[in-house]
Amino acid sequence: MVWEEISRLVTWSERHRRLFSRIVIAIVLSLVVDVIGAVLMWQSEIHGFGNALFFATAQILTVSSSMKNPVTHSGQIVDVGLELWAVFVVTAVAGSFAAFFRAGDS
Repeated sequence: MVWEEISRLVTWSERHRRLFSRIVIAIVLSLVVDVIGAVLMWQSEIHGFGNALFFATAQILTVSSSMKNPVTHSGQIVDVGLELWAVFVVTAVAGSFAAFFRAGDS
């Protein structure tokens, strides 16, 4: 039984490729959303693209941050959009892992 489980660790099947592609898609789309959010925050509220990129990345990674909240309406809308994206991606990736493990147990 142990050897059977170990052999599953090194096996690369269709479900592995599917999980990998879903994770890559989530990462690439998150990078795109991150850059777009940074540009929008840079134009509306934050001085310096580096600071705006840091803000957008922190919002996506933590679904919040200890930084001051945006004060302009456009900044608040971008902030909420970044947080919604983060929640969506976390649940989508979690669902992908659940489907991966469920298919492996069948």
